[in-house]
Amino acid sequence: MELLQILECSPPLARQPLDAEQAAGVARVFKALGDPVRLRILSIVASREGGEVCVCDITDAFEVSQPTISHHLKVLKEVGLLTSERRASWVYYKVVPETLADLSALLNVPAMV
Repeated sequence: MELLQILECSPPLARQPLDAEQAAGVARVFKALGDPVRLRILSIVASREGGEVCVCDITDAFEVSQPTISHHLKVLKEVGLLTSERRASWVYYKVVPETLADLSALLNVPAMV
């Protein structure tokens, strides 16, 4: 099952427990976000004016090699947090707002009074 489908059919945690398949799919996203470099990459892309970033703009922000940045970008794409578009020799990345909204809805727990 594709990750976005898992997130879309996952109820908020406070309403109903996730089944094993849903939990495994959602855990992949959180595992991707559990790496500080990937979390920073997502933050850089999400906060960029215009909502997209060229891979050439990302690499200078880190003290890791370009292949390592490419690996992290690939992981973020695989879990549905980023999309990419190649333009000539550069690749541009955008956040997938639906995935972030689904994660937010999943974690939305009403305040206990």
